[in-house]
Amino acid sequence: MTLSPGDAPLHGGRDTRSLGDEVEALEARSEPGPSGTDRARTVGQGLGTGAKATARGVRATARVTGRAGRFAVSQAKRAANAEGAEQSGLNRLIYLHAANAAGDAAVTISLATTVFFAGATSEARGQVALFLALTMVPFAIVAPLIGPFLDRFSHGRRWAIGATFAMRAFLCWVLASAVADESALLYPAALGVLVSSKAYGVTRAAAVPRLLPSDSTLVKANGRVSLAGLVGAGISAPLAGGAAYFGAEWSLRYAFVVFVAGTIAAILLPAEVDSTEGEQQVSLRSGPDGQRRGTHIPAQVAYALRANCGPRWLSGFLTMYMAFLLRDKPLDGWEDRQTVLLGIVIGGAAVGNAVGIFLASVLKRINPAVTVTFALLADIVIVLVGTLFYGVLALAGLGLVAGLAQALAKVSLDSTIQSGVPAHVQASAFARSDTTLQLAWVIGGFIGIALPQVPRLGLGVALAVLVLWTLFVLSHRPRRPSRAAPAAPERPHLTKD
Repeated sequence: MTLSPGDAPLHGGRDTRSLGDEVEALEARSEPGPSGTDRARTVGQGLGTGAKATARGVRATARVTGRAGRFAVSQAKRAANAEGAEQSGLNRLIYLHAANAAGDAAVTISLATTVFFAGATSEARGQVALFLALTMVPFAIVAPLIGPFLDRFSHGRRWAIGATFAMRAFLCWVLASAVADESALLYPAALGVLVSSKAYGVTRAAAVPRLLPSDSTLVKANGRVSLAGLVGAGISAPLAGGAAYFGAEWSLRYAFVVFVAGTIAAILLPAEVDSTEGEQQVSLRSGPDGQRRGTHIPAQVAYALRANCGPRWLSGFLTMYMAFLLRDKPLDGWEDRQTVLLGIVIGGAAVGNAVGIFLASVLKRINPAVTVTFALLADIVIVLVGTLFYGVLALAGLGLVAGLAQALAKVSLDSTIQSGVPAHVQASAFARSDTTLQLAWVIGGFIGIALPQVPRLGLGVALAVLVLWTLFVLSHRPRRPSRAAPAAPERPHLTKD
């Protein structure tokens, strides 16, 4: 039998065309595909591309951060050198005060604890009162002892300022070891740091008039120096916080480095800081026989100091009264957010303080006597508003205005002392004025602790105290000087050899 080509022979129940199709399918499945090595290479290429993209992102971020940092530094340097500060040498004191604030911020973060505010309940009032009493210890040492001692170094203020930095550097190194080992040296070393910090403030304030630019005022110069302190603390706080993450002793070691740099910068201050040549002295009290009986503190200085006691008293009162009140009796709807509520008041005070310092540093003319009076009256108005409209907005405004008034009043007081007190007793005058203001703060804190936690009652008491004190201050306001007895100039005139 002959088969034609078109006939389909049978083989095991399947035709040869079906078998061929299966062979082709097997051959197709057996064709080489991507091996494991090829897949790994592909994945590796993908990861490499992702890593490169990440690296590019990191480099771009670093460039932006670096540019922002350089811009901030350049702007800060430009501000410090502006308006004749570079020629007079005030810019160096501005940088030095920024370093001082940076070091103090690191020490504060190192020793900070949440025990006080976490335990700010009615049962903790005795411990808080003890804390208030202890805050007077550094001032009690600086005012009668260190202030007169620093007055003897009127020709060596640079070394006196440098000594306050060197002492804190040494004590911070001791504190670092004391914190790590829980040594008994912790509290004496911490007290020494506080005393040295207050001594620096006294010597720095006495140095400002000697570096004052010719076209500036003491209020503006003090504002610029204080503003540099805010910037220094703001930059240093995150760095110190990062170091404290590894232990409080590391942020203290960071403070040690800052204070060592400050010691060198203090010694390199301009020689004019030590100069007393050509300074105009205010009048001295004389007896009937014409002999000098003692240094006469001008009436405008006494007035500025009394006026400053009002805002400082209110600051202490609000700090302690609100710390207890807002935790034990928060506002309706804020029962679970007492810390946030307290932060609103504290944050408002911080913002107000910064705004006050900024205004003092940029305004061309500020009358110190008018400013301290304005601070007193502004405090009265805002406490009245807080008493009548007690709530979140009133509390925020209370903190804001209180901080603003305190900052403006303080820079005005400093300029009044710098222009009205003889140079050879300025350190003592600053030490005693700071002690008086701290005493006012402590008294306000004691009253805030003692008062019952009834919002309108507490704020009403604060309002009554401020009104009575303002009447007392205004009743002792100095008379305008007559033409025969001109007032002391705002800034001392310095002459160079």
